[in-house]
Amino acid sequence: MTKWLLPLIDLERCTGCGLCAQHCPGAVVEMVDARPVLRNPHGCTYCGECEVLCPAEAIDLQYEIILPSGPEAGQ
Repeated sequence: MTKWLLPLIDLERCTGCGLCAQHCPGAVVEMVDARPVLRNPHGCTYCGECEVLCPAEAIDLQYEIILPSGPEAGQ
């Protein structure tokens, strides 16, 4: 099963500035009632623009680190 990660938006920290929606290259984020909504989640390329531009640090892109296991990993 493939994991699919999306940006996490903390609506309590969000100020509604709209920078995330304005600069999202995949048009994933849309402002609805002055709050960001992931309208097109399949278009998210995880580029990180929304996280970097958010002045309130309300957007978090999570990453999963997978370490190799077995003989090729030196075990």
